[in-house]
This record gives sequence, C-alpha cells and structure tokens, in this order.
Amino acid sequence: MSTMHYKGYAARIEYSDEDGCFIGHIAGIRDVVGFHAESVTDLRTAFEESVDDYLATCEKVGRAPQKPYSGKLMLRVPPEVHARAAMMAEAHGMSINQWAADVLSKAS
Repeated sequence: MSTMHYKGYAARIEYSDEDGCFIGHIAGIRDVVGFHAESVTDLRTAFEESVDDYLATCEKVGRAPQKPYSGKLMLRVPPEVHARAAMMAEAHGMSINQWAADVLSKAS
C-alpha cells in the first residue's frame, strides 16, 4: 500500500464509489483531519493543505500539534522471542532497539 507523506504526517486514503472521490484522513493522530478530491493530483494538494491548516490552527489556538508517532514502541513477546531477539542483536553488534528498528524498517 502506498501512502502520501508531508511534513512528517501520513495520509490514510480510501475511495468512495458513492461519492466518486478519494477521501483521506491524517493517520496516526487522535485529531480528526480529513480531505477529499476527485483525482490523485488534487488529493495530494488537499492533503498538504489539510496538514498546513492543521498546523496553523494548532498554532493559532496555542496548542501543540499531535505528532503521528513518538518513536517509542512497546511490545509484549514470549520470553523465547525476546531471547532470540537479544541473541540476534548481540550477534550483529547492536542493541535490541537498534536491531529491532533495522528489522522493522525492512518489513513490508
């Protein structure tokens, strides 16, 4: 799946057959920010305008904009998976965090 990215934000996009247009929302934040367009080119423009409007509105009301992700990820895994990850990280000369980030960045 492809996504649009702009200023650190990503778009979740769907197509509405009923409305005959693409509908998007900024992904990964609790605030609801939506946009729509009839073509991909117009959708990108609408997405970028929505991000810019969101950031400007947050600044205007004196509130920090939500960030899509903090970079912190907590996982609960079975002890044997944790042990295997620790061994693999050590074998590659990395911390578990570095190794996991490398593995996750290659996931499709």
